[in-house]
Amino acid sequence: MTDATELRIGVIGGGGRGCLSWAAHKPEEGSRIVAICDLPDRANWVDFYEEHAKVRPDFYTDYHELLARDDINAVFVTLPDPYHEEVAVASLEAGKAVYLEKPMAITIDGCDRILETARRTGSKVYVGHNMRHFPVVLKMKEIIDSGAIGEVTAGWCRHFISYGGDAFYKDWHAERKTQTGLLLQKGAHDIDVLHWLCGGYSEQVVAMGTLGVYNRVENKRDPDAYGSAAFLAKDHWPWYNQTGVNPRADVEDLSMMLMRLDNGVLASYQQCHYTPDCWRNYTIIGTEGRIENFNDSGRAIVRVWNTRYDGYSQHGDAEHQLYPSSGSHGGSDPAIVNEFLEYVRHDIPTNTSPVAARYSVAAGYQATISLRNGCVPMDVPRLDQATEDYFGRGL
Repeated sequence: MTDATELRIGVIGGGGRGCLSWAAHKPEEGSRIVAICDLPDRANWVDFYEEHAKVRPDFYTDYHELLARDDINAVFVTLPDPYHEEVAVASLEAGKAVYLEKPMAITIDGCDRILETARRTGSKVYVGHNMRHFPVVLKMKEIIDSGAIGEVTAGWCRHFISYGGDAFYKDWHAERKTQTGLLLQKGAHDIDVLHWLCGGYSEQVVAMGTLGVYNRVENKRDPDAYGSAAFLAKDHWPWYNQTGVNPRADVEDLSMMLMRLDNGVLASYQQCHYTPDCWRNYTIIGTEGRIENFNDSGRAIVRVWNTRYDGYSQHGDAEHQLYPSSGSHGGSDPAIVNEFLEYVRHDIPTNTSPVAARYSVAAGYQATISLRNGCVPMDVPRLDQATEDYFGRGL
């Protein structure tokens, strides 16, 4: 696109993560939301867009009709996960640039189909891994790349999810058939960050996990009722006070995975959906030190240890205070939308990567197979070299 061409945007799936598309409506800067597609009973999203983005888009209930518009040259695909592959492929085939919410798809084959379509059509695909714009993650990446901890040899992430019962065990998130498992759906973010910070992609994984808490909640909703994912942490704590749990819930609420990366780094990821607090703790160890974060998307600290101690030094040898920018997810949502717009209009290099997004899904998918089959080690299939070369390695 040229600077003189207005970027006209459609949104497929207005609720949930679709709300981040509001940040793309910047008529004075050459981008405008003109259409939205959702279910018939959600036409009120048009009112929300008018209130928040000061635009009243055309409303569709069939995404094919939106894609058929020649005046639309980019779309946000922010539907529930099981529809990502189908709608992303159709959008790319229609020649639209695509912002695709993570995870890229719910299977490895689905990711590879999306990448093949983008490569064949020449359409741009951008996956919404907004954690690559978290200040705390960017600072950790900067420190690692500076050589402050030497050569990276290990990394791990502990993910505490206080709102798990609200966000993932009432609606479609709770069922394997619609999202594979939370090591893929929720873990895609953290696996991607571990890959990025450690400089490699998983080539072998092994995992274990269990559904041990939310299957014991007595208050379950009607199987045919709508499952609300509203966050009501104070009312729903401890976990046994949760209400309206999906009676078909069959995804693990506690999971752990080990990863061997293709550069020799060893990594681990642990995820729990009934902790009292909510944040991610990353630790990256190198041959000359280690770094660790405290809090993630809000006000946070990254500490560096690279002097030998006989004991624990609370503040380490260097301490970096991080502050969130304005906007949701500590400012990462408007940042990632801006990067997408600049990528479409000016083809800039991006923090995010469709290849990296594919490998985060692939690692989470294979780990899920492992934990459901007796913790058997699973190899992560490689992306074909020609496709990886086309998009770039993303690390």
